[in-house]
Amino acid sequence: MADRRRINGPVGTTNPPIYDDAPEKQSEGFKVTRSRPANVIRKMYLKTGVTPSASGSAYLEIESSGNGGSGLKLSCSVHGPRALPRSTPFSPHIILSTHVKFAPFATKQRRGYIRDPIERDLGTHLETALRGSIIADRWPKSGVDIIISIVEGEQDRETSKAQGIEAWDTMNALSGCITVASAALADAGIDCVDTVAGGVAALVQDAGNDAAPSIVVDPIPSEHEKVLAACCIAYLPTRQEVTNLWFKGDLPASDMDVYTQLIEKGIQASKSANRVLVDCLNETVG
Repeated sequence: MADRRRINGPVGTTNPPIYDDAPEKQSEGFKVTRSRPANVIRKMYLKTGVTPSASGSAYLEIESSGNGGSGLKLSCSVHGPRALPRSTPFSPHIILSTHVKFAPFATKQRRGYIRDPIERDLGTHLETALRGSIIADRWPKSGVDIIISIVEGEQDRETSKAQGIEAWDTMNALSGCITVASAALADAGIDCVDTVAGGVAALVQDAGNDAAPSIVVDPIPSEHEKVLAACCIAYLPTRQEVTNLWFKGDLPASDMDVYTQLIEKGIQASKSANRVLVDCLNETVG
């Protein structure tokens, strides 16, 4: 009998992936640069209603960088609202539960079946981002579960191994989780004040250490020499509110203009993702 709690492999035979590390000389001679403008995000595909057994579901796919790295593929399912057990204390608001988990085969390093600290942090940030958009007082003593499976994580092998930039990839994953969870909530019919979407902006440095740093949206670490700082923002465009802000990096505290510009670029990225979200919901309704 198959274990339904685990993601089993395909029934047929497959060829195992071979990770052949390129020589350092070849990797130094070939450097992938950013082909997109600094204020343009990558193309994404979003579809709702992919899991019939759930109250609401959505699937998000973001294109890869095109340099051997993997793209981002997320699947979200929403269960509820449903009544809580009798033993649960009364709550005038809905109880939101988020669960983010990497598939064992999502990244180069195989993930375990138990959530690690990175996945728990993603769930905490996701809950904070969604709590600001849901009208919680319409479902007293009710609960809703939001489960996100990261089928394919965005991780460029060579750059991640050389610089240890898993934290920057985690921000891109959180941005996708916020967008796909918002689409799944709308598919489940849960009332929200606005559609929340995630966006990432980063302060990067290219063309050597002497060049002036620049701010780009939807960054890919392998396309830049160094990532100095990054922020992930969950934004409600109609209400013009930020429900979650995650900043990471090393910036001088005296230069507040850089912080402001970084947040503005993150809001711009979230607005671009929100347009894709709204178009997907309009196609579903129509």
